[in-house]
Amino acid sequence: MDIIFYHPSFDNHYWVNALSRALPQANIRIWTRGDNAPADYALVWHPPVEMLKGRTLKGVFALGAGVDAILSQLKNNPDMLGESIPLFRLEDTGMALQMQEYAVSQVLHWFRRFDDYQTLKQQAKWQPLDEYEREDFTIGILGAGVLGAKVAESLHAWGFPLRCWSRSRKSLPGVTSFAGSNELSDFLHGTRVLINLLPNTPETAGIINHSLLEQLADNSYVMNLARGVHVVESDLLQALDSGKVKGAMLDVFNQEPLPANNPLWAHPCVAITPHVAAVTRPAEAIAFISRTIGQLERGEQVSGRVDRQRGY
Repeated sequence: MDIIFYHPSFDNHYWVNALSRALPQANIRIWTRGDNAPADYALVWHPPVEMLKGRTLKGVFALGAGVDAILSQLKNNPDMLGESIPLFRLEDTGMALQMQEYAVSQVLHWFRRFDDYQTLKQQAKWQPLDEYEREDFTIGILGAGVLGAKVAESLHAWGFPLRCWSRSRKSLPGVTSFAGSNELSDFLHGTRVLINLLPNTPETAGIINHSLLEQLADNSYVMNLARGVHVVESDLLQALDSGKVKGAMLDVFNQEPLPANNPLWAHPCVAITPHVAAVTRPAEAIAFISRTIGQLERGEQVSGRVDRQRGY
């Protein structure tokens, strides 16, 4: 079994060595330009077109939870990867726990009004504030896939009213499910904290715009943990300036790194992290990949395969 590996920023030698230990029966090599030797599987992130083009592969693994980069490449280069070749994403590999930590910590930060206390601190004001009531702090999660479901699970323990919105209806304990475009407005009405975990598809690009933000509860909060393309930044800034949205926690952006002159940096109601809400953890990712390749080799059913039409 031959496996080719490419990632523009990972420690490639570490990954190849670790994968070789997990898959001792495989010959694993770092792909370099001009390498047209046979391969059974490809492990990639933002791969050059020539790496995959013309190959007959048993499977391609994207080294992250999202596959939008590869799907975008396929739009411009449809012959880069044959339709019959399965494309897989990393389903969890430690990312769900990281998302849970991020979401819970920020929701509690807002719920306990630590943002307001920080503002008072900067003014040297000692002023206890009225508490928010849980029943008035409805949390709505856009996207109810593996990560969205895990975030909902972690927030359920804190007793907040929870709802989710997705393409198809979900059954999650303690979560009211909304599905399809006809139910989006009902989902938004009364939502105080909006957490975005949607996949990046043509249908979801720009979904967090003026129209959507206006339907949230007053003094709402927005947390984007999915992709920058989901948010119309100018509309979010307008909603923040008007007070409709009280605060935003943003981990992803339309342009990364976020340019120094982007007004989001200077806005007092915006908190920013540099795309670190959930990163690929090598040990968990290697365990998932090696297990899945083993299942494929034995002809077993596997999870994590991407529906290219849906985009996830």
